[in-house]
Amino acid sequence: MRNKLIAAFACTTALVSAGASSAADLAARPYTKAPAYIEPLFNWTGFYVGGHIGGAWTNEQFINNGVGAPFGDLTPGQGYRQRGTGIMGGAQIGYNWQANNYVFGMEGTISGLDNKGTVVNNAFGAGDDVFTWRANLLATVVGRAGFAVQNNLFYIKGGYAGVNNRLSVTDTVGAATGSGGQTHWANGWTVGAGWEYGITRNWIVGLEYNYAAFGSQTYQLGGTSGNYTFDAKPRDIQWAVVRASYKFDAPVIARY
Repeated sequence: MRNKLIAAFACTTALVSAGASSAADLAARPYTKAPAYIEPLFNWTGFYVGGHIGGAWTNEQFINNGVGAPFGDLTPGQGYRQRGTGIMGGAQIGYNWQANNYVFGMEGTISGLDNKGTVVNNAFGAGDDVFTWRANLLATVVGRAGFAVQNNLFYIKGGYAGVNNRLSVTDTVGAATGSGGQTHWANGWTVGAGWEYGITRNWIVGLEYNYAAFGSQTYQLGGTSGNYTFDAKPRDIQWAVVRASYKFDAPVIARY
């Protein structure tokens, strides 16, 4: 009996020792810290729509090309150049695609502007030929390329530009008088640069400057005494605007 008690005591002691050893092993395991969460990067990828407002400057040029039977008093080769300024505003729509810090995209804009002017030719008396011009609608389709630093995007752009341009004249002095006007759509190109900032995941604000140049169109300012014909164009248009856009959600880019 005594031998059985001694054997049972020895067995129990062995089990307790083994359990304590196992517990010690478990406690000795190294602690692994959970990965820290880092705020997701701002993602410029996605479609966006928005609006813009600012100011525009137009350099208008028109020269008598000597075609037709002129009723005015400018001889062929004569003409005028004038600068006009005004408020402009409109809408933009586009898409951005981001690869690392580089952002590429396409954008279209449509803007109304109020750039206009009046030139008076007093060769044959006060108020002889009164020329008026106006550029009132501007559209662009451009490609964009930029570099993103978190919520900031610095970009350049370039592509097509078109403008609706009107030229008219009234001649009330002299033997040959008359009046007339014509509107043309002038095609050209544009370049620009800007900065945008993502104030939230979806809302973006920015500043932008653009330059555009256009080709000539022939304007036949028909009157009762014939045509007073000019080659006219907005030699260039420059504009600076503030922008606000809403970007539709794109997949979130997270880093650890």
